[in-house]
Amino acid sequence: MNSRIRRGLTATALLSASFFASAAYPDAPIRLVVPWAPGGSTDILARTLAEQLSKSMGQTVLVDNKPGASGNIGSNFVAKAKPDGYTLLVGSMSTHAMNPALMPAMPFKGVEDFTPIAQMANVVNTLVVNASLPVKTVDELVTYAKANPGKLNYASAGPGSTNHLSAVLFEKAAGIQMLHVPYKGGAPAVADTVGNQTQVLFSAGTQTLPHVKSGKLRLLAVTEAKRSTLLPDVPTVGESLAGYQLGVWYGLFGPANMPKDLVERLNAATNQAMNNPEVRSRMDSMGVEVVNATAAQFATVLREDADRYGKLIRELGIKNE
Repeated sequence: MNSRIRRGLTATALLSASFFASAAYPDAPIRLVVPWAPGGSTDILARTLAEQLSKSMGQTVLVDNKPGASGNIGSNFVAKAKPDGYTLLVGSMSTHAMNPALMPAMPFKGVEDFTPIAQMANVVNTLVVNASLPVKTVDELVTYAKANPGKLNYASAGPGSTNHLSAVLFEKAAGIQMLHVPYKGGAPAVADTVGNQTQVLFSAGTQTLPHVKSGKLRLLAVTEAKRSTLLPDVPTVGESLAGYQLGVWYGLFGPANMPKDLVERLNAATNQAMNNPEVRSRMDSMGVEVVNATAAQFATVLREDADRYGKLIRELGIKNE
């Protein structure tokens, strides 16, 4: 048997093995890794997805929290896993589009080392202040900051987080300076803003809107390019500071080189899960906009945002301290 025939038979065998493996999928529990501690936006979305996929795919989907290193520990675990669909990641714009520019020694490549499966949701990113602060609009916040230098502290989930980047962009656009108070996660950053240890916070609506409803925080704006369909009466920061924009998405990833048919099946299952009427209602109430996109469309978003935010982070000189 010549080498060309042997190569052809080997390729055919590999394709057949891939087909039968994915046709039987899933015949074992699926691990859904969250690279952050329980309770945050990523964890909420992952547990919602796990519950729905367990029902639709007839197999247990386990959420595995692997926090640390700004999301890199859990993300790297998935990057190094077999691309068989049994180890997946709920990642975000920060882990894949921002971290590679923030950290000089990354254990993985945010784009090349993963298979984008489905863009699950865009989480409304809000600008809120402690309710005791005498400002009700973005313009009033800027005026107050200029008149009271050194009196505004802003919280973040840590250096290089979306909270941090949102605030640095705001300072640059407004020509102001605030004191950065980093925490080890979003929950304590929210808690101290509620408690007035810090006065300003850029964070996902999943974490801020309950406190806005209780009157402890005041919602000034959202950071996306256009107003949220969930909060149509709330202005964007860009309406006051031209050019300001920062959107936060979350998505399902697998290791690089997953079989195409398996990716398509998981994409369809994820979109179906997120469009469940009960899930959509729950997401709406938390300020989460469900996204319906193909894997190819999600891959395009990932590449474009990695380029955009990478360039922006380098220009601003932001480092993960």
